Amino acid sequence: MFESKTGVFFVAGLGFFAFAFLSNAIVPVLMYRHLPEKTVEELVNANYRYQVEDLAQRFPESFTKYLGEPPTDPQAAQDWYNEKAAELLRVGHKSYTGEGCWHCHSQFVRPVSNEELRWGPVARSEEYQNELQRPVLFGTRRVGPDLSREGGRRSSDWHAVHFFQPTALSEGSPMPSYPWFFDGSPERPNLRGLGIIAYVQWLGSWLESYPEYESYEESPLLEVELNPAPENTDDNAAE
Repeated sequence: MFESKTGVFFVAGLGFFAFAFLSNAIVPVLMYRHLPEKTVEELVNANYRYQVEDLAQRFPESFTKYLGEPPTDPQAAQDWYNEKAAELLRVGHKSYTGEGCWHCHSQFVRPVSNEELRWGPVARSEEYQNELQRPVLFGTRRVGPDLSREGGRRSSDWHAVHFFQPTALSEGSPMPSYPWFFDGSPERPNLRGLGIIAYVQWLGSWLESYPEYESYEESPLLEVELNPAPENTDDNAAE
């Protein structure tokens, strides 16, 4: 059997499978086994905290209804916001995975084809060593954009409208609407709505380059618009 062409392909297939398993599973485990897995509380950072406080300002009625009011004491308020920020991350992560958002949105910037020019810095292993990567949300398709650096690119108002009615902001978008994230309108997100917005705003908040925008090049037309050519009047023509 092993002397036939079929046998050679069979053995080669087993060999490639063993090599792939070793290089993609065993070696990474050995390389990064020293990295501790962060809890959700440890994932709360200053950039993300700002977004949570911003949610409280943009949607005060909903925020107070579902999360309460912060203490008047500054130190107590800081601890309270940290606690609520972690709570919203858990709620948002549960909604993100439960609604299957990862089917259409990856969270992995690959080191190929200059992806960093469009999505931001190439993903690093330590970004995925945390409680919110259970299951890992690398994703396999990009029906929609990669979201691993989405935080801070757009306002929470924008995300609220986008979740409520995607086509209102992205014409022809195949993304379904999520009215159950709201109490009737995009101005009134419920706990799940606040959570999913907070989760999206957290993505990439740990980067030094936060928020990460796409590369921008000035249009040559800008110079023309700022410095228009003088009009060719009849007097000038006569001269």
